[in-house]
Amino acid sequence: MKPITFLIAGLLALAITGCTTMKIEDYADTEPQFRLEDYFLGQTRAWGIFEGRSGEVKRRFTVDIHGHMDDGELVLEEDFQYADGETDRRVWRITPEGDGRYTGRAGDIRGTARGEAAGHALNWRYTLELPWRDGTVAVQFDDWMFRVDDDVVVNRATVRKFGIRVGEVTLFFRKVGEAA
Repeated sequence: MKPITFLIAGLLALAITGCTTMKIEDYADTEPQFRLEDYFLGQTRAWGIFEGRSGEVKRRFTVDIHGHMDDGELVLEEDFQYADGETDRRVWRITPEGDGRYTGRAGDIRGTARGEAAGHALNWRYTLELPWRDGTVAVQFDDWMFRVDDDVVVNRATVRKFGIRVGEVTLFFRKVGEAA
């Protein structure tokens, strides 16, 4: 391929990719409405995978989530069980800010997570500190959640390091117990 042809093909691919970026407002007129503080109250279970850059499944896991309100904040207690036997726990404290906006904190989140909901969709953006060797490594999450019906939410997150895509997380949430 000639250098100029390669350059034109690269610019065209970049332009097409730039045009396909999802925007939360694209979902404003969809149903059912997705409000974190409604959906995640009570017990929820999730099943997920982490795929590396090439699409290979690197990890499988389940998450049991207990959600409750505490002084205007949604508290999500997440207990992870990985297929290799490892366990983990994350406790989110999420504040509804109005107009579908949220802020969130957790022990392994650097700074503040920012979320915005419209219609059946919610987009979270945050930096997660993952255990790595004797320390941690910071990765950025662009996390999209879609409420399918009263009981089911589908979550797809792109994971980046230094702006480079390193993998994707896919989760399926389902209400359990009396909440379902």
